[in-house]
Amino acid sequence: MAIPILLLLFFSIPFSESQLTKDYYKQTCPDFEKIVRDTASQKQAAQPTTAAGTLRLFFHDCMVEGCDASVLIASNHVNKAERDADINQSLSGDALEVVVRAKTALELTCPGIVSCADILAEATRDLVTMVGGPFYIVELGRKDGQASLASKVNANLPRANQTMDDIIKFFAAKGFTIEEMVALSGGHTIGFSHCIEFTDRLFHYSKTTPTDPEINPRFAEALKMTCANYTTNPAMSAFNDVITPGKFDNMYYQNLKRGLGLLASDHALVKDPRTKPLVELYSTDQAAFFKAFSLAMEKLGRHEIKTGNQGEVRRRCDTFNSLQA
Repeated sequence: MAIPILLLLFFSIPFSESQLTKDYYKQTCPDFEKIVRDTASQKQAAQPTTAAGTLRLFFHDCMVEGCDASVLIASNHVNKAERDADINQSLSGDALEVVVRAKTALELTCPGIVSCADILAEATRDLVTMVGGPFYIVELGRKDGQASLASKVNANLPRANQTMDDIIKFFAAKGFTIEEMVALSGGHTIGFSHCIEFTDRLFHYSKTTPTDPEINPRFAEALKMTCANYTTNPAMSAFNDVITPGKFDNMYYQNLKRGLGLLASDHALVKDPRTKPLVELYSTDQAAFFKAFSLAMEKLGRHEIKTGNQGEVRRRCDTFNSLQA
């Protein structure tokens, strides 16, 4: 007997993605959106770097084991969790606090209903919008993962000193196009990076030229002063976008063309023939950047998600239910 076309179409959709919906909590937790938005707004007003920190936290979560809030799990005596991997040591405490605060409020209103993974996804979009970025759709229904291993982090996150070939291959392996990679890189229009991530460009570029000659000279000198003590003070950092560091706009791409890209991976975008046309486009057309970023974030939010019995709804975001009393 022939299988109806509608059934064929249904089964052609990845099962987990088919379970996400915009109104997932409409009946079970109708105040979900308001509670997350109010929590994010209060935190952003008190600490303006929260938006950038939450965007980075979301990316680091989704790249490792999918968007399942595994990055929120705290280590214990038998397991070193993702957030304690070296590259995650600098993740924002303010971003973690946004999710915890929202989860606490939601547990009072609709206990056991909303996943930490959905809170992080929703809060990220809300915070991006609050600092001038685009509004994009966040579909909901993710479950929280039941594993978090620091040993899985390094291989699943891009590094600032990787070649553009390696970065493109990395994103391709995760299912992202070059256009999506360049758009997601635009998230660097807010936030900061620690000096250790870019000081090779300032002090150890080559044996004959200690400073990368393609960095804007005045910018390089300012960074050298900012990062003078980076070996003894690992917390030293600089804004990714030195012109409008607190505003989500297309200035990041404009900066790349002026030699104001902070990380080696940022600067490589304006040099490589595969990515340079996109930098040119986004630097002159903010609407095009916002559209591409929105689509890329919607796709990122569906990356290797867990639904149904693939995960759980944690009672606390930093601990698996099986470890809670």
